[in-house]
Amino acid sequence: MPVPEILRTALRAANATFEKLADLGPALARAAELVTECLLSDHKLLVCGNGGSAADGADFSTELACRFVDDRRPYPALNLAQGGSLTSAIGNDYGSDEIFARQVWAFGQRGDLLLAITTSGNSKNILRALEEAKKRGLTSIALLGRDGGLARGMADVELIVAGDSTARIQEAHKFLLHVLCEIVEPRLAKI
Repeated sequence: MPVPEILRTALRAANATFEKLADLGPALARAAELVTECLLSDHKLLVCGNGGSAADGADFSTELACRFVDDRRPYPALNLAQGGSLTSAIGNDYGSDEIFARQVWAFGQRGDLLLAITTSGNSKNILRALEEAKKRGLTSIALLGRDGGLARGMADVELIVAGDSTARIQEAHKFLLHVLCEIVEPRLAKI
């Protein structure tokens, strides 16, 4: 297939996926409330995901700990996929399914918020992080793909991007995280 046709096909698929996001308005509004409440009450946001979702989580946590657009004070948003020594130690000693759950246990406190990202909804280490968050009294938001997978119903708020393409789901997750920043940042205290 020629490159222009591949591009047109990808654009059609992305547009179709993004059009469905309008249905997530109420859930996105609730997610924004939870993030705002968490940060303004001096609690932490813990973010986790695998692969590309980990990169999206890193970007989201950076937007809050540094800034998205406006100058403002930094807020505690931690990407649990960073820190190779900690994630590799947990993976070696307890298995990769525990990489995020152990960190939720170590760093999470009642009032904190876990934001978990998985395009399949079936990542075992995300499922375990959501379980641990619930056990420890954290509120949770899950960005899921396809039909939500095994993670469906585990989080307090779910943003499920329906579709068959992991790439389109991941692009939609990134978009939703940026829109979440657009909603939350004006609510946060300025410098």
